[in-house]
Amino acid sequence: MSRLARLRTLARLGPGNIARVAMYRLGLRSGWHPVQRLRGAIPRGPFYRAAAGRAEIPAPNRQWRETALYFGWYRPPLPDQPLDWFANPFSDRPQPDASRDWWRIGDFGSGDIKGLWELSRLDWAVAWGTKAAHGDARALARLNQWLGDWAAQNPPYKGPNWKCGQEASIRVMHLCLVAWILGQDDRPEPGLVALLVAHLRRIAPTTSYAIGQANNHGTSEAAALFIGGSFLAGHDPRAGAWARKGRHLLEERARALIGAEGSFSQYSVTYHRVMLDSYALAEAWRRHQSLPAFSGALNARLSAAATWLFAMTDAESGDAPNIGANDGARLMPLTDSDYRDFRPSVQLGMALFHGRRAFDAGPWDDALTWLGIVLPEARATAPARSFDDGGYHVLRRGGALAVLRYPRFRFRPGQADALHLDLWHGGRNLLRDAGTYSYNAEGAEWFGGTGAHNTVEFDGRDQMPRLGRFLFGDWLAAEAVEPVHATQGGQVAEAGYTDGHGARHHRRVVLGDGHLTVTDRIGGQFGRACLRWRMAPGDYALGDFTVTGGGMSLQIKAEGCLPHLNLTRAPESRYYLRKDDLPVLELTLDGPATITTRISF
Repeated sequence: MSRLARLRTLARLGPGNIARVAMYRLGLRSGWHPVQRLRGAIPRGPFYRAAAGRAEIPAPNRQWRETALYFGWYRPPLPDQPLDWFANPFSDRPQPDASRDWWRIGDFGSGDIKGLWELSRLDWAVAWGTKAAHGDARALARLNQWLGDWAAQNPPYKGPNWKCGQEASIRVMHLCLVAWILGQDDRPEPGLVALLVAHLRRIAPTTSYAIGQANNHGTSEAAALFIGGSFLAGHDPRAGAWARKGRHLLEERARALIGAEGSFSQYSVTYHRVMLDSYALAEAWRRHQSLPAFSGALNARLSAAATWLFAMTDAESGDAPNIGANDGARLMPLTDSDYRDFRPSVQLGMALFHGRRAFDAGPWDDALTWLGIVLPEARATAPARSFDDGGYHVLRRGGALAVLRYPRFRFRPGQADALHLDLWHGGRNLLRDAGTYSYNAEGAEWFGGTGAHNTVEFDGRDQMPRLGRFLFGDWLAAEAVEPVHATQGGQVAEAGYTDGHGARHHRRVVLGDGHLTVTDRIGGQFGRACLRWRMAPGDYALGDFTVTGGGMSLQIKAEGCLPHLNLTRAPESRYYLRKDDLPVLELTLDGPATITTRISF
């Protein structure tokens, strides 16, 4: 990649964002950053007392009863004593402990640090808080015991669990949430106050770095400052300043990172959920505390963001396309629904910001009940439309959902997935994305590359060159975009691009009753192209330009160069740090062609 292309990419990141990140890193290396001067005593419990009792609360979250739960899938046995806060069950490398200042600890030297952080996001605290709200004395005792051990083993600003402002923010939101559902937010225990103060002191000095990331670091930290600061009103003289800063950042980040049509800066369905849940908790907390309303502009962006996630969600399964980076994060585990069930977040977000329910009554309503939100009577309809501010065509017909991803990059792309296509029917993800797996494991970069998506890979390379672990260069620009519209044959959408090497790909999709027709026009400068269809798990039979199995069939027609068909297997990761494999149809060709794939289901 040329130096000029690198400079163009850096310019698109924004000089202000680059400067914020550079100043943060320079400050830490020099020892001058104010966050390095923080000191604090270890908070001591109890952090919560027995619940006063609440009427008509939902059933408790039954997760974290006999097993722990990492990233929504890994369930080791749950011991009576607290787990090791510095044990990463997904890495056999030595893990950092709390003997060092957090800024002296690297991100990835001991394997993927997210495996270590996961336990300290306090999902267990929320689960046990729902049990304690029902009068479960054992759950309350365990909650206080584990929090006391966490505080003792993670003294303020020492060790890896203080390293990330967003991780600290998730803890703040969960700690305040537990106090709320126990009815103790008006008179919190001194131990909880001290624990929250320690966290907000860590978050506040580094928000400039979070803003420079232009992602959900900024929205999470804004929500934590707003919720935590207003929670601590009357308990700490800095509380008002923290709450005001959080409110300002919530408004500013919504304007900066959420498009008018609802797309979020990270081009990721699961990260979009994290952002939306952060704002939903902030808005629910604001209502609970009778605090001044947020601006109409913020609510308009959040209404659009909630509609975006609603559009992406398959109502029958609750799942959604695995598009974009997926690090396993999920806020507010008030129910024991699966990690990949987006309905609780969609229902809450639509009720708060759109004034309508997304789904009929179900367990996804429990979060609203816990937070005192009345479910609206009016029902919204999942839209079929284009979200051009982020590059998504969403087509719906007869219970089927198709999502075509195209390049509209106002922010840095997280994956080389231009013209990836997802297909859903009957609650099944028939054509699917590979996911993320890990940010640091060996071979994990493959998951973000073009070969991991339902699109065309030219000459065995990614659509954009990699500049780093989380950065691509030569950002693609969409061409010949036709938004979603209805025709006699079904719903139609189109988009294309030309990459930096001169290779061209244009895709037209038509979603009809019981079938999806995809027309791929491949041309320009390339030696070999490979079109992939990553299919749902199942047994498939390959015939002459046909594939059948898994509850669907694919029929291939070609004009120009005839492709060679091969049925193989490749990994997918629907949960962070978990890999499975699935069947993949590969069509390779050595020259320009028009390939038509008809998928019947």
